[in-house]
Amino acid sequence: MVHNAYDLYNLIENCSSKIEAIAYYGPKLLVGCGDGSLMVYAPESSASDISSPSGYQLNLGIRKETYVLQRTVSGFSKKALVSMEVSGSREFLLSLSETIAFHRLPNLESISVITKAKGANVFAWDDHRGFLCFARQKRVCIFRHDGGWKFVEVKDFGVPDLVKAIAWCGENICLGIGREYTILNATTGALCVVFPPGRIVPPLVVPLPSGELLLGKDNIGVFVDQNGKLIQGGRICWSDAPLVVVIHKPYAVALLPRHIEIRSLNAPYPLVQTVVLRNVYRLICSNGSVIIALHNSIYGLFPVPIGAQIIQLTASANFEEALALCKLLPPEDSSLRASKVASIHIRYGHYLFDNGSYEEAIEHFYASQVDITYVLCLYPSIVLPKPVAVSELQNETDFAWDTPHLSRVSSDASDDIEILARPKQLESDEYAILESKKLSHNSLIALVKFLRKKRDAVIDNANDEGTDEVVSSAVENCALDPNSSEGSNKDHHDIHISSVAREMAATLDTALVQALLLTGQSSAAIELLKAPNYCDIKICEEFLRTSNCYTALLELYKCNGMHREALILLNELVKESKSEQPQCEPTQEFRPEMIIEYLKPLCETDPMLVLEFSMLVLESCPTRTIELLLSEYLPADLVNSYLKQHVPSMQATYLERMFGMNENGIPGNLQNEMVQIYLSEVLDWYADQTAQQKWDEQLYSPTRKKLLSALESVSGYNPEGLLKRLPMNALYEERAILLGKLNQHQLALSIYVHKLHVPELALAYCDHVYEARQHQLSSKSQSNIYLTLLQIYRNPRTTNKAFEKQVKNWAHRHIGIQKVGSIKTKGSRMGKKIAEIEGADDTKISLSNIGSGESNGGGDEPSEEGHPTIMLDKVLDLLSQRWDRMDGAQALKLLPGETNLQKLFPFLEQLLKKSSEAYRNFSVIKSLRQSENLQVKGEFYQQRGVTVKISKDSMCSLCNKKIGTSVFAVYPNSKTLVHFVCFRDTQHMKAVVKGSSLKKWR
Repeated sequence: MVHNAYDLYNLIENCSSKIEAIAYYGPKLLVGCGDGSLMVYAPESSASDISSPSGYQLNLGIRKETYVLQRTVSGFSKKALVSMEVSGSREFLLSLSETIAFHRLPNLESISVITKAKGANVFAWDDHRGFLCFARQKRVCIFRHDGGWKFVEVKDFGVPDLVKAIAWCGENICLGIGREYTILNATTGALCVVFPPGRIVPPLVVPLPSGELLLGKDNIGVFVDQNGKLIQGGRICWSDAPLVVVIHKPYAVALLPRHIEIRSLNAPYPLVQTVVLRNVYRLICSNGSVIIALHNSIYGLFPVPIGAQIIQLTASANFEEALALCKLLPPEDSSLRASKVASIHIRYGHYLFDNGSYEEAIEHFYASQVDITYVLCLYPSIVLPKPVAVSELQNETDFAWDTPHLSRVSSDASDDIEILARPKQLESDEYAILESKKLSHNSLIALVKFLRKKRDAVIDNANDEGTDEVVSSAVENCALDPNSSEGSNKDHHDIHISSVAREMAATLDTALVQALLLTGQSSAAIELLKAPNYCDIKICEEFLRTSNCYTALLELYKCNGMHREALILLNELVKESKSEQPQCEPTQEFRPEMIIEYLKPLCETDPMLVLEFSMLVLESCPTRTIELLLSEYLPADLVNSYLKQHVPSMQATYLERMFGMNENGIPGNLQNEMVQIYLSEVLDWYADQTAQQKWDEQLYSPTRKKLLSALESVSGYNPEGLLKRLPMNALYEERAILLGKLNQHQLALSIYVHKLHVPELALAYCDHVYEARQHQLSSKSQSNIYLTLLQIYRNPRTTNKAFEKQVKNWAHRHIGIQKVGSIKTKGSRMGKKIAEIEGADDTKISLSNIGSGESNGGGDEPSEEGHPTIMLDKVLDLLSQRWDRMDGAQALKLLPGETNLQKLFPFLEQLLKKSSEAYRNFSVIKSLRQSENLQVKGEFYQQRGVTVKISKDSMCSLCNKKIGTSVFAVYPNSKTLVHFVCFRDTQHMKAVVKGSSLKKWR
């Protein structure tokens, strides 16, 4: 026996006649005897009251007290009663003897007798619908109560064999016929075989309150639905084949040959109690009890109060049954029910946890709605932000068993409860074993599931609390004086610290991270830390460092805005990864690129931190680091200054990449600095080549190519500052470009012709200048650049000597500047280079003494060796190639008088063709314009020839008055006539409106 669900009480003892059938009517018992009489028994306390029971008494049911005979109705039936049933809603008694009779209660006067039921052996009454079905021989008849004393026959069906058991199941009827259970359709009479019954006892059909059926098959009770289909897993195994089964929720009470057996209706339908009684004849169910009839006595099984049963079941560790019984507690005691259910779940959870069923235990802890700190204290390895006293946790498990609802409990059960509630005193070895269980992998897995289920609600509460704090703080700040803003912020901070919901969220997230890592779910822990969380930084940091979970530690720092700590750790991990014995996770390789990826989102929020830590990986990942520094959120001047101070060697690379990305978006000072860096490197290279006597003007190092390209494309540098740094007898191409930037075209062309001896570059220079000025200057001014080159070819000695003189004058004025870069000191070149760049803009040179770009061509100096008096071939080539870009007359004036005309044939031929073509084109244009003029004149005369007829009926289109002899005006369509005065007024109004609109627009 598991617990006492019912108490057995003797209601009637030593009945004078043999009991054949029993029924109840309110608190009264109706006993049918073998001699055909009917005895009415009432409780001893109310035996003298012969009035009919009230509605309250009818619902109250059988009382737990001795019953005495109140009335005897002799000759109630001619033969012994087989069975009886009371219809409470209609207040009459159905009795089966030789036929079925109806008697009105409580006076037992006869209402009706169904004569067709003569010989019936079983019947079933549907009190809700008022339908009666009974079996007679091989027939099943259905009658309907039509009110009063009338019963109307509805159906009469034939069946294959004698019916031994019958019961309503919805609108169908379940029959136990011979060797099979059958479902009879009460409308059509169709039969559906369910399964055969057992061989030991007759068929047994028991209707359930849910509308289902319990069918007997020897010692097994099978559950089927109203259509006869088996319910999965629905079967009760009795200890023996039952003769009668009644349902008294939440139990099924069965009459077995040797005893009465009580089982739970909740799967797996365990045995609850056995009651030993011999010679039991009848078993029926009343409102609040089960009535047992023997041959000459009647007993009652009265249920033990639910609260007492719950105590017994909990004490014997039958928690599932206890939880099922909690659902039967009165609805008005919902708070009591909730507290009892929670307490049982907690006890059940502890029981399962101590026995190693961790997941089931955690499920019960979750169902109890217990605080998460209670469950976490079962895990000593989990460090919590705020320690929880053990005494407080033990108080949560205490039960309020001393309530009036649970007053009925045996002393044994009370002792069990006290022993269970008392803290267990374990020996040290037993305690160690228990702790090892609690720390096992499975227990931590169960904890992870529990915390994840709890997390959504806890985090939502914390977020809602934070939102409320922000709103209330904003309202307070609006109401307070601006001078008190500091105090309000302080109050808000204090509220944040004492936040209950956030403390709970911090406890949960901190424990969840530890549990995930202890169970090897590092990826899940990292995902948790990536999302918004409330992890305690100090505890998690210490735990993650101890566990070498550096990836999770990085995410912890990142989600809490501790970027400096994260970058320091990441830099250490990168260094360890490069070492021979790394201490980080073997599955994780930390590379310098990870620092760069971490820094990318910080460019907008903390540029100085990005600059500081980007220097650590600039050497190992120069390309990606430079890409990082080129972020739009990092000021270019700040990055350039930082690189100049810490890594000067990467300054040029940064500026090059910036220039490549946005050529026009770089500030002028950075353009100038980039060119200065290139020039410093070229000067160092020039000094090395000169020292080795390998210098050649045609040598081009990669840096010199960059310098030449930058001088051509960049416009933000200072040409004068760069000119002073160039050596006097080298780097002529750079000098020519700089002179061109200063519009000193004659000097630049002299360098290309006399120093570099590359006329092609001179011609290309002229083309560049010509195309640049094409949209700015007149055609005549554009041709001057080619005439300048023509003058240089015309007087090579003069122009070369003038160039040398001007360069010498400039060199004497700025003596010592050209030595920059020629002195090479090992180990200090970079510092000198920076000093040269910074001082480059301090001194400005003036080139006012240099020619403006045009030559007067007069006066020849004494000839220099190696320079011809005129470069006639170059002159002729220039004239033949660019004849269309210069003034032919001026070009011919510059030629010597002794020039052979035959050599000028290509130039003159093209020039004359162009002149002739231009003359013809202008002639055609003139003719076309004359023709157009004549055409316009013709149209003019035609328009003037139009006549307008004015009659006495002609009306003004504006004022709708007759024109008469007034001055009039005609619109171009020659049809619309108006007074001239009206026309003038309309024109004036249009002018006024137009003027006001213009003022409004302005």
